[in-house]
Amino acid sequence: MPVVRAADAPKMQAPGLEFTVQAAPSLGSPSVCTWRLRVDPGFVVDAPHTLDADEVFVVLSGTVQITPDGEKLTAGDSLIVPAGEPIGITNLGEGHAEIQVVITAGFTGTMADGSTVQPPWSR
Repeated sequence: MPVVRAADAPKMQAPGLEFTVQAAPSLGSPSVCTWRLRVDPGFVVDAPHTLDADEVFVVLSGTVQITPDGEKLTAGDSLIVPAGEPIGITNLGEGHAEIQVVITAGFTGTMADGSTVQPPWSR
């Protein structure tokens, strides 16, 4: 059985965000991806995107809004965003927020400008 040690987990950065990949096809999980998302204080996504698969968010710490005009979520709250619905994360708190994210492997995102992307952790 594959083990992904915290020290060896792939990390990716985007402005205001850090992704720590915990499971992906490249890490021995052919059908499920999961990662921990760290969101900087004051982060507001500039343009929502959509995905072609349902995505599950579990707030581990902080206060966030995950969909435009969505509910305020705090530690312990979960949100399931159906495929095709807009996703735009905002950190509503004063400190970092941490979110556990789970989705089917191989997903594709469509950005606000219509371009598509398949993040490296989806493969």
